Amino acid sequence: MRRGSALPIYNRLQVLRAERNMSRAALAEAVQVNPQTIGALERGDHYPSLDLAFRICAVFDLPVETVFSRKPFTPLSTQLYRE
Repeated sequence: MRRGSALPIYNRLQVLRAERNMSRAALAEAVQVNPQTIGALERGDHYPSLDLAFRICAVFDLPVETVFSRKPFTPLSTQLYRE
């Protein structure tokens, strides 16, 4: 789905891939899309369908709200080390 400016969808795909030392191609293969699709999702050029979002979350074994959000994500270190 093409991105819209009114209700953006943010994601942590690039961070999650880096944590797992996973390439775009490897994630794309795991969820059965082109690597270009993963790049477009990471850049925010496109938004995933609900089905694709669930497949991506299954690869990382994380709930949808951990990977995708309507609000920009704060750095993980900020969330982990709040005082």
